[in-house]
Amino acid sequence: MIASEFRTARLGWVPLRVGHADEMAAVLGDPALHRFIGGAPDDVDALRARYRRMLAGSPDPGVSWCNWVLRLREGDRPGLVGTVQATVASDGPAEIAWVVGTPWQGRGFASEAARGLVDWLAGQGVRTVVAHVHPSHAASAAVARAAGLAATDEVQDGEIRWELRLRA
Repeated sequence: MIASEFRTARLGWVPLRVGHADEMAAVLGDPALHRFIGGAPDDVDALRARYRRMLAGSPDPGVSWCNWVLRLREGDRPGLVGTVQATVASDGPAEIAWVVGTPWQGRGFASEAARGLVDWLAGQGVRTVVAHVHPSHAASAAVARAAGLAATDEVQDGEIRWELRLRA
């Protein structure tokens, strides 16, 4: 499976490139984005190296890594606003994640992105979508819910598994 360019109402989805690191270092530079996931923001060089590893693809031929940057199509601050990713196993669910930079939070971009990702995955024939959300991260739980996922009783690495089964 290969990430392809597409659009949602307010966002352009652009397949990730190493060249996005310069702009994304600023978008993802707020330490508050790491409150629930730990760590610290990457500088431009570290982000370039991470993007190179991501673009090299999974070492498992049965797993696809699909990564996009999200570009605000209109508005007061056009440009990149976040990322979404899907790890798709040929014999299992698609695991999704999203990050929207702090200046663009609270405007529904993450929910739009998560819904768009679920729709794209459904169009690719994926039947189960999973996200992992920290139990104290109410905003990410709301995004997962908006994308149609429901919390399960399963906890992995301290995060709640959210799941959506798509129709065949």
